[in-house]
Amino acid sequence: MKILVVGSGGREHALVWKIAQSPLVDKIYCAPGNGGIASIAECVPIKAMDIEKIVQFSLDKSLDMVVVAPDDPLAAGMVDALEEAGIRAFGPTKKAAIIEGSKSFSKALMKKYGIPTAEYEVFDNSRDAVEYLKNSKYPIVVKADGLALGKGVVIAQNFEEARDAVNSIMEEKIFGASGDKVVIEEFLTGQEVSVLSFTDGKTVVPMVSSQDHKRALDNDQGPNTGGMGTFSPSRIYTPEIAEYCMEKIYKPTIEAMSKEGRKFKGVLYFGLILTSDGPKVLEYNARFGDPETQVVLPRLKTDIVEIFNAVIDEELDSIKIEWEDNAAVCVIMASGGYPGKYATGYEITGIQNAESDGDIVVFHAGTKKENGAYFTAGGRVLGVTATAGSLDEAIKKAYQGVGRISFKDMHFRKDIGLK
Repeated sequence: MKILVVGSGGREHALVWKIAQSPLVDKIYCAPGNGGIASIAECVPIKAMDIEKIVQFSLDKSLDMVVVAPDDPLAAGMVDALEEAGIRAFGPTKKAAIIEGSKSFSKALMKKYGIPTAEYEVFDNSRDAVEYLKNSKYPIVVKADGLALGKGVVIAQNFEEARDAVNSIMEEKIFGASGDKVVIEEFLTGQEVSVLSFTDGKTVVPMVSSQDHKRALDNDQGPNTGGMGTFSPSRIYTPEIAEYCMEKIYKPTIEAMSKEGRKFKGVLYFGLILTSDGPKVLEYNARFGDPETQVVLPRLKTDIVEIFNAVIDEELDSIKIEWEDNAAVCVIMASGGYPGKYATGYEITGIQNAESDGDIVVFHAGTKKENGAYFTAGGRVLGVTATAGSLDEAIKKAYQGVGRISFKDMHFRKDIGLK
């Protein structure tokens, strides 16, 4: 098989790395890819949002499958365009990807079908939103309705912070059209857990649990980022909680989407919070999470391409998906200043040294390769993932790997996996 993966981050590197392990695959392309992906796939200089060029490339190369990984092209209908051209594509259609593309849609869906989530209100003008905030209980959560690279959520501690968040999202348009509406919801307390799942629109198969560290600094301080590290499994996601989520959240969501004429096929990510009232949905993502993918896929035993085929053919119930009985930890090495302003173009050393331990794999996020050397090219630069028999062991190994890598102004959290 010839497969194209669309995207350029650490998640895409993990996907390409996993796909390369399948005996079904002869050739992998990645568009646009990055420095690390280039060592296992042929990188193609096509932007992830260029639907027309992706479709044309797929036809020109007679590709057997295209895996659309990022949220933006899914929300823009890349899978629809590929399917119309007769190309097998893994990922939800535009109609289904709205579950991530519009928070007001997903909240309304949960309300209609009784799926547990936070209480909320939706506003399409800042005046009404600010008026509502005057009598609200704090802390409170303010979210841009549309896609915002995982950064469109503000937890406001008081009225002033909430008002400023509404103004920056709706008036200053810091996230563009994604801020045409805001969702304001109650602040829930509890531990957060991420559960990615494969689904063909009928059957849903949850993957192993993971937990993400969103804040830039140790002890969950500093601004929200796209994720500073992850670990799998979660220490708090018990078999009993998993069973409850299957019956009250996972199955009802897939059934709700089908009833709404939006059959969801691909990976549906459930961002959960375990409250004193039981698990609730914080958010849905219509794709593999980043950096959760970097700890989940190293634990997958089953051939991922077989799973993709089963999802596309709506035969997910016919295969058994198996996982390693181990743990994985991923520490993100970022550019100094991320998620704010940061410089790029610094040489990275020590990757090969880190990977000399067979239980460590370094996934590239923002890198480029020039004359055989790697250079920083983004905010999140590398994800150093280690697998081991226990979480504590995996944490130790991951940081040993991090200690072997160096670039100017590098920044990473020192407490990944310790939640």
